[in-house]
Amino acid sequence: MQIQGHFELKFEAVREAFAALFDDPQERGGAVCIQIGGETVVDLWAGTADKDGTQVWHSDTIANLFSCTKTFTAVAALQLVGEGKLQLDAPVANLWPEFAAAGKSKITLRQLLCHQAGLPALHHMLPAEALYDWQAMTDALAAEEPWWTPGQGHGYAAMTYGWLVGEMLRRADGRGPGESIAARICQPLGLDFHVGLADEEFHRVAHIARGKGVAGDEAAQRLLQTTMREPTSMTARAFTNPPSIMTSTNKPEWRRMQQPAANGHGNARSLAGFYSGLLDGRLVEAELLSELTREHSVGPDKTLLTQTRFGLGCMLDQPQVPNATFGLGPKAFGHPGAGGSIGFADPEREVAFGFVTNTLGPYVLMDPRAQSLVKILANCL
Repeated sequence: MQIQGHFELKFEAVREAFAALFDDPQERGGAVCIQIGGETVVDLWAGTADKDGTQVWHSDTIANLFSCTKTFTAVAALQLVGEGKLQLDAPVANLWPEFAAAGKSKITLRQLLCHQAGLPALHHMLPAEALYDWQAMTDALAAEEPWWTPGQGHGYAAMTYGWLVGEMLRRADGRGPGESIAARICQPLGLDFHVGLADEEFHRVAHIARGKGVAGDEAAQRLLQTTMREPTSMTARAFTNPPSIMTSTNKPEWRRMQQPAANGHGNARSLAGFYSGLLDGRLVEAELLSELTREHSVGPDKTLLTQTRFGLGCMLDQPQVPNATFGLGPKAFGHPGAGGSIGFADPEREVAFGFVTNTLGPYVLMDPRAQSLVKILANCL
């Protein structure tokens, strides 16, 4: 396998570990970027980007990064908090009056961001096409009754986070959530990251497909079993309502929409660059960064049925939990995306890390491929 890009010699072992991922015949394409103190020390890519395995992965190939998008969205919201246009602890309904229905009048933006609002899923099934209809989704969530008492426990809002927090961005900032993220984060830092992709960029998007025959860990199997056996459960509804959620990744409508929980498209460089921008204070003031990265929710996750730990729109490290550690220091924060892509920062070592893949693994939180690279990185530091 030909590995493209560059690396500092000190990190040659990371390049070797990245190359070793492609010993697996299922591994199609991917990229890794590592910045330390804002300097790029590793920027590598390899493999193929298209469905048939004929087009090579290029320097500018981008992929759907799924939930890696959530932290970008949280940072845009925190910028608006800094400007006084949003308040973390004011009721959402102050800005979005319809949201007060069904006992939600006291839910705050903070509770949306740390997955405590009780809204990770919709009770009543919607048609497949509702996925692409912003108004239909936000209306449904405004009318929805929480699955538990808001503030008492947490459950990961895999998709609904995008409409809930995105609608707050839209109302406070007066533009689509993807436009807000572009103007506030991506353009100032020069990041090749898009929430709502222009058609003329489609030619460089990697085709996403699942790896076959890997069962994943216990957490992954539990989630799959629950989703299949209990179709009306909150967990199943979170991933299958609307039913198009699981099957839309490579569709033009999915790429075009601004769904800031799950459809950010970018590369490993954009993930590392984003976390470097957080570490060096270019995106939010220190006080807001400490809100972002402070523990808000920890323990059994009502949606994912595994132990999770969240700040505001970012996942915090759980060093003792194998599927929930980024693999560097205990203060690391970031976000994995479904199937294996991941972006995170370790403030103690000033490391910003991005890994992108178009071969989806079955894991719920951290993917062993990224963890294997981080383990080697730790030895190099």
